[in-house]
Amino acid sequence: MDFEKFLDVLRALAREDVDYVLVGAVALSLHGIVRATEDVDLFIRAESENVERLKRALRAVWNDPDIAQITAGDLAGEYPTIRYGPPGEGFVIDLLARLGSAFTIDDLEVQTVVVEGVPVRLATPATLYRMKKDTIRPIDRADVAALREKFGIEED
Repeated sequence: MDFEKFLDVLRALAREDVDYVLVGAVALSLHGIVRATEDVDLFIRAESENVERLKRALRAVWNDPDIAQITAGDLAGEYPTIRYGPPGEGFVIDLLARLGSAFTIDDLEVQTVVVEGVPVRLATPATLYRMKKDTIRPIDRADVAALREKFGIEED
């Protein structure tokens, strides 16, 4: 993943005051648990005004007419995930409004860290643990073990 492009996205999200939380492998990396990934996972508040700010932020980074297809209605719908593949990039951005009935953006504990001068809203280690602990993917199980070891998180 192009780290500079990722920072451009974060800068644009901050400029547009998008209500988001970074989760997934990139959030793990910012907590010091590095593993390979080809996507950026963002929880997004699925309200029209926030999604419009998100689209402005993405347009500031990419001149892509497909950004217009991102809607709050889709994020608030039955399948609350949109996968956006920026043109010419080696990564995708997964926009999530909820994970089943287990997590919405309001269920996430958030901390702000500054990465190269850019404020980043990311899920806390405890939140990432809760999000991953009951999944069956082997990579998630490895993430859970790493979170427990690094942050002393007790098994439930």
